[in-house]
Amino acid sequence: MLRRSLPRRPEARRILLGTLLSAIGRGLTLPFLFIYLTDVRGLSDPRAGLVIGWYGAVTLALSPLGGTLIDRFGARRVVLPSLLIEAIGTGSLALVDSTASAFGVATVIAIGSSAIWSGQNTILASLTADDERQRVYGLNFALLNLGIGIGGLTSGAIVDVARPVTFQAIYLLDALSYLTPAVILLTLPHVGHRLAAGAAGAKTGGGGYLTVLRDRPFRRLVIFGLVLTTCGYAQIEVGFTAYAVRVVEVTPRVVAWALAGNTLMIVLSQLLVIRRMEGRSRTGGLAVVGAVFATAWLTLGAAGLIGTGNALVAALGVVACAAIFGFGETMLSPVMPALTNALATDELRGRYNAMSSMIFGISGVIGPVTAGPLIGAADGKVWVAVVVGGCLAASLIALSLRPLLTAIQDGRPAATAHRTPEPTPA
Repeated sequence: MLRRSLPRRPEARRILLGTLLSAIGRGLTLPFLFIYLTDVRGLSDPRAGLVIGWYGAVTLALSPLGGTLIDRFGARRVVLPSLLIEAIGTGSLALVDSTASAFGVATVIAIGSSAIWSGQNTILASLTADDERQRVYGLNFALLNLGIGIGGLTSGAIVDVARPVTFQAIYLLDALSYLTPAVILLTLPHVGHRLAAGAAGAKTGGGGYLTVLRDRPFRRLVIFGLVLTTCGYAQIEVGFTAYAVRVVEVTPRVVAWALAGNTLMIVLSQLLVIRRMEGRSRTGGLAVVGAVFATAWLTLGAAGLIGTGNALVAALGVVACAAIFGFGETMLSPVMPALTNALATDELRGRYNAMSSMIFGISGVIGPVTAGPLIGAADGKVWVAVVVGGCLAASLIALSLRPLLTAIQDGRPAATAHRTPEPTPA
């Protein structure tokens, strides 16, 4: 299955290797930023939260500019400096010693990260054919999670709040990891250039994001993504953790095991899911994702009803929720970028990918802000009802998207390609 999921072009395989190596560095630091800012650098909890929120806001604000620059100058000229800026910012976290410096470093990191994801998706789209793109995006997501898991396990054995140098070490290693995809891209001089050099000037100059937003199928896909990620992905960091600790009353260690189970599910099942989804309706797959996410939250809600009455069963419910959620991610990760690039044109591909990545940024602001008050109402039952209902609503939106797509865009080429024409009457 791995061999079948690999892209045909060796350049794309090397880009995937860069994803894995940089993800290992990301995993080294991903779980520890809040702890580092508060317990090691002495920032208060509210100030640390503001720093992290500021990073998300700046990234979201700059993402549209990143898409425009990718279409105008090519992904290569945008991704390379972005990776360098990201490396400088991440390494500078080791030197943070005040709130002001934390805000400054967070700004630098946000500038770098605002265009990396959309740029790399654009590069992968340019290196893959339509019939393999969905598999490649799924493999990319699996490698990303594998790298984060390896990095998290490694840093968990290294960091020590009593020794700040251990945190400084992982941030410097994370900075070096961002240079690996940059070095790989430098060794591929013909990769990542402007996709529509001849026609881009006329088309992108007059249309831009207005043209993207006039694309009715893509607009419907964006609405689906906003609803699903607000009630899904955006709830993992705040809603899931807060409900598990405050309502289910499990320990933080159980939450850590649940997140590890989520990563394990993704790594083990991604290739199988890619294979099973090939040739099937993408909108149908997105509808199933909403149902799977809803099932995950219902499982967590059931664990909340059990609570301390049976601590072991409640803890298993929390872990099961994260694992079920991870299975849904394995279906969403290949389909969403593949469908985005099936709708995109070469002239506006950077903007399409930037808009797609902005979905996660917008929901990342809405989700955490609303999770706290909802969990505080009716012992978390209101939060469970809202996120379950939102995921199911996203499924209906996905199904409403199908009539707006061609069979090929929907991932069903066999439905039209192999249809035998009816004989013409004499």
